[in-house]
Amino acid sequence: MAQSLSAILGPGPILWQAAVAVAALMLAVWALALHLRDVSVIDVAWGPALALVALVAALAGGGDPVRRWLVLGLTAAWGGRLAAHLAWRKRAHPGEDRRYRAMRARHPRRFELRSLATVFAPQAALVLLVSLPLQVGARRAAPLGPAAVAGLALFALGVAFESIADLQLARFSAQPANAGRVMDRGLWRYTRHPNYFGDACVWWGLWLVASAGGATWWTAVGPAAMTLLLVRGSGKRLLERDIAQRRPGYAEYVRNTSGFIPLPPRGRRR
Repeated sequence: MAQSLSAILGPGPILWQAAVAVAALMLAVWALALHLRDVSVIDVAWGPALALVALVAALAGGGDPVRRWLVLGLTAAWGGRLAAHLAWRKRAHPGEDRRYRAMRARHPRRFELRSLATVFAPQAALVLLVSLPLQVGARRAAPLGPAAVAGLALFALGVAFESIADLQLARFSAQPANAGRVMDRGLWRYTRHPNYFGDACVWWGLWLVASAGGATWWTAVGPAAMTLLLVRGSGKRLLERDIAQRRPGYAEYVRNTSGFIPLPPRGRRR
């Protein structure tokens, strides 16, 4: 583990280079948020920020080139798709996310600096934490092995889950007859958050490709942090805090449908 830490902290410090790059990106997005008066633009920047770390690692790392550029390609493909989807969704539903509107209402004075300290800075720190496998993996000289094959399969499953779930929800929401109804079809029949499940699969897959094995086992903290964020942080837990009050039928959906891992529905389908 000490050798792995020195790989990103020691000569050719990937972590510091990545930190500077991510800080610059977040400051630029913060400036854009001030101009637009819309903090939720940070959501669109999440995927590209992680892809930026993968780029820094690929350029600064001295490990196996196949691993470095493969990880960069995978991360960029995932981040680009996510950013495009969120940007499209934001264009279809303009305006600041209700989470940030509530924060702005609670702290009307000096909200700009508060948003920098409580939204953009923590997001930057999370990017660096989640991307630890990419940073350490870029220094690994060992060639790709069986773990990478399993990682690629898990990554592909995750991207498929995310993409299909997002498409199914977009089509469902586009139908006026579905206004106010609960999406419980397709992948959403088996888990209330198929896109979050897919996201977790993506990052565990990237961990297997980038740095699984040997002294790099500890980098599992990256996908573990992402999974915890999705389940207990700003993902599932925050989204479901009051959704049952806003959407009739959601309480029944919760009773019948797995919260994260896809499972057969418990009750009969409505």
